[in-house]
Amino acid sequence: MAWIKRHLISFAAIAVLVYMLVPNVVVAAFSFNDPKGKYNYNFNEFSAAAWTNPCGAQGICESLGLSLQIGVIASLTATVLGTMIAFALGRYRFRGRSATNLLIFMPMATPEVVMGSSLLTLFLMLGVPSGRTAILIAHIMFCVSFVVVAVKARVATLDPKLEEAAADLGANPTQTFLRVTLPLAAPGIAAGALLAFSLSFDDYIITNFNASPSSITFPMYVWGASARGVPVQVYVIGTVMFVLTLVVVMTGQLISSRRNRQVA
Repeated sequence: MAWIKRHLISFAAIAVLVYMLVPNVVVAAFSFNDPKGKYNYNFNEFSAAAWTNPCGAQGICESLGLSLQIGVIASLTATVLGTMIAFALGRYRFRGRSATNLLIFMPMATPEVVMGSSLLTLFLMLGVPSGRTAILIAHIMFCVSFVVVAVKARVATLDPKLEEAAADLGANPTQTFLRVTLPLAAPGIAAGALLAFSLSFDDYIITNFNASPSSITFPMYVWGASARGVPVQVYVIGTVMFVLTLVVVMTGQLISSRRNRQVA
């Protein structure tokens, strides 16, 4: 019992990881299935046909390409805007700072149904047509908040003495920011960018309110296909996205641990 008590936290962590990974393992397994009917709910026969032809289902690659395009543009734009806002909120005191913090957190606390319908009303009033542009504007809006939170948390931990030391050594403000502040804040910026991309790529509710018949994203495609049978190619794409995410996270962890060993 004493050994179990000492390792109780480790057991709990393993149980949580298994709970989180089991759905992804099931998706990966069913990506090699050859279902009898149109529903891929029971494993029938091993087949790699979907992997050899991931665009076999009509419209799946077009929707995936649109989601990737919107996700990249939205995450990059939100990262630039969110980083500037985070530095302004974390480093400076100005009138309206508290109100700005409140406004930043509002998109994170607002239900997506409310936000999607509100944006649709706003776009209709401004004459912005539903479609790719409206989706992109909406995604940038709610992604900025998450980037601000991630970067601001990193900025709060930066030691101002490092910047003062750079100034004492003759660096001007631009050099100090590019060579000292920005590298130190880079992990938070990268985390915010990855979070923004995942949120944009995965969003359905807000996108559904502002999409047009010609702008079907990947989550919308999956939801529409669920009524008539989700094709196996969806499982293939889901597995690839999961593996790529693992590679990115593990690469980041390896780089971080290598840097820590070099510093030590």
